[in-house]
Amino acid sequence: MTSTAIYAAGAVCWRIIDGKLHVLVIHRTVYGDVTIPKGKVDPGESLPQTAVREIAEETGLAVALGVPLGVSRYPLSSGREKIVHYWAAEVSERAVQQSTFKPNSEVAAIEWVTLKRARGYLSYEPDVEILDNFAKLVDQGVTSTFSLTLLRHGKAVGRSGWSGTDTSRPLTERGVEQAAGLVHTLTAWGLKRIVSSPAVRCVTTVAPLGAATGITVKREAGISQDAWEAGDGEVRRVVGKRVRSGKNAVLCSHGPVLPEIMREIALATGTPLGSYVTAAAGLEPGAFSVVHLSATNSGSGIIAIETHAPRA
Repeated sequence: MTSTAIYAAGAVCWRIIDGKLHVLVIHRTVYGDVTIPKGKVDPGESLPQTAVREIAEETGLAVALGVPLGVSRYPLSSGREKIVHYWAAEVSERAVQQSTFKPNSEVAAIEWVTLKRARGYLSYEPDVEILDNFAKLVDQGVTSTFSLTLLRHGKAVGRSGWSGTDTSRPLTERGVEQAAGLVHTLTAWGLKRIVSSPAVRCVTTVAPLGAATGITVKREAGISQDAWEAGDGEVRRVVGKRVRSGKNAVLCSHGPVLPEIMREIALATGTPLGSYVTAAAGLEPGAFSVVHLSATNSGSGIIAIETHAPRA
């Protein structure tokens, strides 16, 4: 992020109504316009966190993020640039039933409309461009997705400064801060499973996430560095199970093991190996890549990958 630009985040929320796909638009009270739900980043927030919070505030809907849809950039009357990041977000019937929306001073109404109607309805061209990006997913038949998040453990005490076993190496103070800072961002994708190498530095990285979500951390030796170095790793088994389950999951492992995890995700989904696939595994401590896969056709390949650096 730059100091001069104004950052915001939002999502194209969608659901099936009477067998037809509809997207959500909001009618804003003050501006008298029609737009996609979005809002400015609050201090200390990540962009994914902002998107989920703003949708909840503007529409009363609790959502989990799906595929990233792109970024809109446009100048403001103040001379500053506004940069808005968007995702897709499938809205469940339960979320609709539990919506807390009431017309207010910011949003006069929310409305579910077809893609065709939304194109002619939206007040701003950048919104239409984001909608068109979403429409491409619809045309490809990969609207429903789930994600596997590859997480490298937080900053750990170096081998040279640790007298115990490698598996028992703990996080540094910086690593502990990274672990705590991951929680609100990673929960934006609606996690259902947390899988971790049994190494202390990995388990400690995802412990705050498990506590916040109530998800039990599954310790999996098959993605540990010890097993990888000994040639006893079971990355294919672990990844295959996660792909078959079709549920949003985090896999916390080690720098040397992540490329193999990424490779197995590609192979399990029929994705050609390329630089964008391998680059997604080249993570710093505390960084992660979210790999988006089709929930209905695992052989359709990786739909998108987004990589997030450690929080400053």
